[in-house]
Amino acid sequence: MSIPPQPPPSQPPNPSKAQRNLGDVLKEFGQHCRMMQDELGRVIVGQTPVIRQILAAIFTRGHCLLEGVPGLAKTLMVSSLSQILDIQFKRIQFTPDLMPSDITGTTVLDEDDNGRRNFRFVEGPVFTNILLADEINRTPPKTQAALLQAMQEREVTVGQTTYQLPDPFFTIATQNPIEQEGTYPLPEAQLDRFMFNIKIDYPTLEEEEKILTTTTRGEKEEIRKVMSGKLILNLQKLVGSIAVSQYIIQYAARLVRATRPRDDLSPKFIKDLVDWGAGPRAGQYLIHGGKALAAMDGRFSVSIDDIRACAVPVLRHRISTNFQAQAEGMTNEDIIDRLIKEIPAPAIEKYADETKTH
Repeated sequence: MSIPPQPPPSQPPNPSKAQRNLGDVLKEFGQHCRMMQDELGRVIVGQTPVIRQILAAIFTRGHCLLEGVPGLAKTLMVSSLSQILDIQFKRIQFTPDLMPSDITGTTVLDEDDNGRRNFRFVEGPVFTNILLADEINRTPPKTQAALLQAMQEREVTVGQTTYQLPDPFFTIATQNPIEQEGTYPLPEAQLDRFMFNIKIDYPTLEEEEKILTTTTRGEKEEIRKVMSGKLILNLQKLVGSIAVSQYIIQYAARLVRATRPRDDLSPKFIKDLVDWGAGPRAGQYLIHGGKALAAMDGRFSVSIDDIRACAVPVLRHRISTNFQAQAEGMTNEDIIDRLIKEIPAPAIEKYADETKTH
């Protein structure tokens, strides 16, 4: 009996080729990020860390809360970003008389040509890709709560029907931190929905001179679209595939747990100055933000510096300080910076084992 010919053995995959392919993809990803920053630079002067954090949130399906005094181009930054991305954009100006149905939508009674009446759902402005919640703290909590389900589950329930929001979906909210009259502080559950709390500071002298030069000419800069919704979804998958070692996860977990006064890992100054700290969602956002920063820099894995770079915007709105901290003039940022210095990176086990043997 003749033996049938056997197929040749399959060649094992070439890891270097896969590595080159991933490197090419990350290189292209970095080029897209630089193109977006260049286009925003036509309208927004400076604010590079702020733009970088917003892009990191977009590529990880996160939401942002922008804080800054009036006149720092918060709204202009978001509207310009929507012009760069070839996706749908809507803006809600939050006011004290705004109702939840003004955000989510409402059911209306329609009458057709035959005289029959039917209920029809009319979508609200939340059904979009980028939602600008302008001055979100100017509306009562019941209206603010209309965004809770949309931001977390990316869906809206009206009556007995649940409607899915478009994908991608991002909420970028703005608020003025110094004005208290006619405002309603965001509930903690609402704050926790935001991946980053980004504070926009005043520009430098050189930047302000450039702003005055470019904005008083009467010329309007044209911004071109550089990224589609489909490409954003693909880049989100790419960022999600960035490697995270157990070493990084341990550091992120220790950093988050150290913000809790009752935890054994928290330093003494946390127990003295903080009433309550961040929850597990903060650790998730630290990892997601680290992945985005690594991908934007063309790196294959997250580093400790990536986690530290995300610590302040992730944790600043998840820590509640007490009266002693306020009396000592300690802000949330000061506490986080001190915490980063005091919480060491975990030891790598293989080095620890080598030191035991010698």
